[in-house]
Amino acid sequence: MEAQSLSVKRAQVEFHNFASLGEPERAFRIYAEENERRGAIIRSHREFIGELSPFLEVGANAGHSSYMLANEFEAGGFALDISADALRHGIALQDRWGLSRAPVRVAGDALNLPFRDGALRFVMTHQTLSQFLDLDAVFREISRALAPGGVFLFSEEPIKRLLSLRLYRCPYYDTMKGWERKLFDWGLLGYLVKDVIGAHQEESFGIRQNHTMGLKDWHELIRRHFVDQRYQIFVPQRGWGETVVRNLAVKLDRMHSDWLPARLLGGTLAAVCCKAGSAEVKADLGRFESLLRCPDCHGGLKRDAQERLVCAGCGYQAENEGGVYNLIRAAERKELYPGDRDDLIDFSRPSHAARLLDGWHELEGPFGNQYRWIAERASARLIRVKAGPQRLRIRGHAHEKSFEQGRPVEVKVKVNGAPAGAWTLERRGLFILEADVAAAKEYVVEVECSPVWSVPTDERRFTVNLSMLRLVDREPGG
Repeated sequence: MEAQSLSVKRAQVEFHNFASLGEPERAFRIYAEENERRGAIIRSHREFIGELSPFLEVGANAGHSSYMLANEFEAGGFALDISADALRHGIALQDRWGLSRAPVRVAGDALNLPFRDGALRFVMTHQTLSQFLDLDAVFREISRALAPGGVFLFSEEPIKRLLSLRLYRCPYYDTMKGWERKLFDWGLLGYLVKDVIGAHQEESFGIRQNHTMGLKDWHELIRRHFVDQRYQIFVPQRGWGETVVRNLAVKLDRMHSDWLPARLLGGTLAAVCCKAGSAEVKADLGRFESLLRCPDCHGGLKRDAQERLVCAGCGYQAENEGGVYNLIRAAERKELYPGDRDDLIDFSRPSHAARLLDGWHELEGPFGNQYRWIAERASARLIRVKAGPQRLRIRGHAHEKSFEQGRPVEVKVKVNGAPAGAWTLERRGLFILEADVAAAKEYVVEVECSPVWSVPTDERRFTVNLSMLRLVDREPGG
């Protein structure tokens, strides 16, 4: 079983670039709330965890929880995410929150951590493990990078729920329909949906989710890789529908714990796991490169006068790009971060305008969440640069005003004049549209949308906004 395909990694890069600080005020608030929860878990297990430096946060997104470790807990270490852009956007947190300390920011792959064996004392991750299909592979890699006696903390990972009819998939609260919000507030919606509420958004981007782990599965996984552990279980108590069942299940549980309620109602798990052995980790974070290894040949890395990380063994290099080192395998880095390329229109890059044709409004949006509105139609040109079957991928957003006329958003796409696909969007929010395209040297992409709407203070006409058009390799069997 492949733990995570290249297409999923590409989807993660795109999603976090777009979403990490796409709505800054909302993101700052959410990140502060997450740090409050995560900091409380660390403090409640502080004695068991022990020394925090050097630390690594895997799947750090904007790095907000790594900033918390560096400042609130005065620890030194690394924030790692597969999205270099998310880490770069997160530098804004340091200014916004007035922080004096920052982690070393590294773009990397959880399945090939760019750290030497036994280099780290503490590793943590939040809302990340469920994005891997083979969790053993992730645990092996984290255990490898941990020193003997080191500690791995994960939290906010979903527990499979038994009491559910699994009828359909439901989005986040702010994009729910009215009847869904009522059932959610009453604590009844969880009895209907297939998996974690909100997972549909990441899945729609192409990020595969693993929601198959019950409490017993998590425990067996942890025991395969670590010798001791502590758990915290968080059971949902949304409205009377879940509160009544949770309280009854606590009474029926022979230890009056949350173990039985979590089996029935799901929820999330936090675990603090200790690796066998004991060793003191001495690290000079002023020479942080001494803890790293080359993602290609696994040799040591040196930092040169230009602040580049260089491997003497294979010649791998990583520039310091806006405070972030990209330490992903060279072959994958080339695909995940293609830069300016004729088969890609990324609206966060100034060069994107050269490949736009007709129908685009001016550029808007902060950080990586930059976009252009269109009215009824817009067109752009992509030029093929890679061999093999290709697939068109369009990323955009449907505004809530699109649905005020009481009908869904309709999107039709033509490629070189021929219909490529038609989609109906029932909810506001981010969307990804994909369609196979016939072999050609050049592709003129036309996007047609309805309904059209406007606002009193603006003469323009709107439908949806778009932030990326690109060609990607067609998946085998696709």
